[in-house]
Parts: sequence; structure tokens; C-alpha cells
Amino acid sequence: MPNFLKKISNIIQLSRSIDFAKLDAISQKVDLPKMMEQFANMDEAQLNGLSKMLNGSHKKKELPTINSDFYELHLRLTPEQKEIQQRVRNFMENEVKPIVNNYWLHDEFPFELIPKFRELNLCGITYEGYGCPNLPFLMEGVVAMEIARVDASLATFFGVQSGLAMGSIYICGSGEQKAKWLPQMQKFEKIGAFGLTEPDVGSGAAGGLTTTCKKTENGWILNGQKKWIGNATFADVLIIWARDLDDNQVKGFIVEKDTPGFSVEKIKGKMALRIVQNGLITLTDCLVKDENKLANANSFKDTAKVLQMTRAGVAWMAVGCGRGAYESALDYTRKRKQFGKPIASYQLIQGHLVEMLSNLTAMQTMVFRLSELQDTGLLKDEHASIAKVFCTLRTRDIVSQAREVMGGNGILLEYDVARFVADAEAIYSYEGTKEINSLIVGRAITGFSAFV
Repeated sequence: MPNFLKKISNIIQLSRSIDFAKLDAISQKVDLPKMMEQFANMDEAQLNGLSKMLNGSHKKKELPTINSDFYELHLRLTPEQKEIQQRVRNFMENEVKPIVNNYWLHDEFPFELIPKFRELNLCGITYEGYGCPNLPFLMEGVVAMEIARVDASLATFFGVQSGLAMGSIYICGSGEQKAKWLPQMQKFEKIGAFGLTEPDVGSGAAGGLTTTCKKTENGWILNGQKKWIGNATFADVLIIWARDLDDNQVKGFIVEKDTPGFSVEKIKGKMALRIVQNGLITLTDCLVKDENKLANANSFKDTAKVLQMTRAGVAWMAVGCGRGAYESALDYTRKRKQFGKPIASYQLIQGHLVEMLSNLTAMQTMVFRLSELQDTGLLKDEHASIAKVFCTLRTRDIVSQAREVMGGNGILLEYDVARFVADAEAIYSYEGTKEINSLIVGRAITGFSAFV
């Protein structure tokens, strides 16, 4: 008798989980007497299991935290470095993310963010002196990744200012030039740009620059054009690389924006990195003072030193772009329901997500090692080049699959992934195309140069 009463009690408890308002509708589809008979024949374990299943269906499923650092590489950072990473992430999430899509859509730059970038105090992150933080190259990469995780355009702005422009002066400038310009640029009091690419010269810049320079009694005369120059429309100082008519070697110059003979036109109609204000620069008998000729920039080998240093940052930027796309896609698929369930619960979607995370994890481990080589003085051109090739290729795969799992919503700016898809195309091409960087690696591993 006690067992019988206990079974009745379990059935009564189970019945409380049933919505009796729907009982009539259920009775049209189910033989209720037969179902109750089956309930009565259940043992205690079966009843308990059914009760848990019914009760559990009303509970919200606890999902794992979205973690795109699947191999926990952040654990290799020191507490100070983790604090910097979190500070940049908070800045990007709180200050940038709410406004970035609007600026991207309208092809405009959010100038109100420049003072907030200054407050981060991370410009010239790896340089010693001049107010710079003098942190490891690893942190330069982490910062680039965190900025690009929200917006690749602002990562490009920061990379041009902190890397290409300041780096040219830091590596190739005289003591006087460094003392004059670097402290102001570190505080964003002066904005920099880097002018190497030309309308008809991209990959062939090493020996084919058409922008020329010639020494005169009054200084250097520059003539030519530069294209795709980030920050150019509002930069205060621009690093211009030109071919010397006398010795045919590439020289570097600090050109101030109000120099006679200098003009810039904004490039419009871009589909990628729309926040970056790219310019077409025209130099017409532009007279640059002797003191603004970079003291140690006397051949393309000197230019290449700057590019090697910053190319590693582009690989990190690609990782950030991939992280942002993956995280957005994963979050979307866990919320978006089709056929009564979140689409993240379906095998095909999980297959896409796992492939995205696999690529992302491989990219992250590669750039961590790349920065370790840089910090120990072992970095070579081919190390930076293979990372740039691999990471930008895989980023294209990641953003494509992110758009895939989001369906039609993947092309809407409000879901962010559309912006990552477009921006990945620019990252793939700048600072050396896949083909040129592949030839750098190919030369290193075969001993043969395949350059024309």
C-alpha cells in the first residue's frame, strides 16, 4: 500500500506540470485514458525522469560564455598586460561600438574619439622614450586585435599613426626629428600619415616609384602622386617616400600639411574601411626643408624596416576582424530560432562555427609566436609575410561563414558582420598582397627570387 500511495503521489505531482487549459486540444490528438494507463505502469525512476523533463523544459538553458580565445592564450599575458587588453576592450565596446556603424555608413571619421584614444596612452606602444609606453611587441599586436575586433577602420587609423608614421620617424629619423615630432604624435596632438603607394605603383614600390625628389640649394623638390594614404585628409605630418633623381634611391621625407605644392583629395566610393579617410596626394614642386628629410631613410631597405615592423600588426588586425565576426555570428545563432529551436543547435550551423573557430585559433597561435620572435629580435621578413598571408586568407573564410550562418541578416550593418566582410577585403590587400608576401616567403625557403 505505501508504494501504491507513493506512485499516486508522483502521478499527482506530475499532473501539476500539465497545462490543463490545453487538455481539450491534447485529447483530440492523444488517447488520454491510454496515456494515463501508461503513466500508472511507470516505475518510480521513469516518473521522476518524466517529471524532470517537463519541469526542465520551462527553464532557460545556461549557455557557455562566448570565448573566441579557445586556447586561452590570454593566460600568457602578465596582469599588467591583461589590464591593458581589458582597458582597450572596454573603450571599444563602450565608446566605439555604439557609433561605429553610423560613421562607417556615412564614410566619415569620428574625430571626437581622438581625445579618448589619447587617454589610452598607448600610441607608439613599443618605442622607448618620447612619452611612449615601451611595451613588448606582443602588446602592440593585442591592442591592434582588440581595436579591430570592433572596427578595422579605427585599427587602421591607430596603426598608421602609431606604426607607419611614428615608426618611420623612430626608425629613420635623427635625434632632433624624433624629439620634435614623436612626443606630439604620441599624444595625438599631431596626426600622421604614410605615403608610399602611388596611383600606378603598389607592389612595385621597391624599384618603381614615380614620385621623385631632387636636392636643391633650398631643400628638396618633390613631384608626383600618392594614393590610398590613410589619414591623409586631416594629417598634420605625412611621411612621403620618393625616388632621388640623382642616385635613383628611395628617400623619406616629413611633409607638413601646409607646405606649398602639397594638396590632397579624399578618395570616395570605397566598399571597405570606410571610416579611414584615404587620400590622393599630389606634390607639385613641393619644397621640403633639409631638416625634414628623414636622416636615415636613404634606400628602400630603410622603408622595408618600417614595413616589416608594421606587417606583423596587420596580421594581428586580421585576427581581430575574424574574432569580431565569429563572436557576432555565434551570438546571433544562439538567439535566432527556426523550426522552434535556436539555429546554433543544428549540425550544419555548428559545423560552420567550429570551422571558424579552428581558423581563428590557428591564426591566434601564429601571431602570438610571431610577436615572440619580434620581441626576441628574431623576426625576419618572411615571418611577417607568411603571417600576413595566412591570417588575411583565413579571415576572409571566417567572415564569409559568419555571413553564411546569419542568412539575409548578415548583409545588414546593424548585425556588424556585413562591415567585417567588407573590411576583411581591404586588410587582405594592403601592406603587401598575398602574391607579393608569398614571393617573400618563397624566396626564403627555396633560395630563388621569383620577383620580376
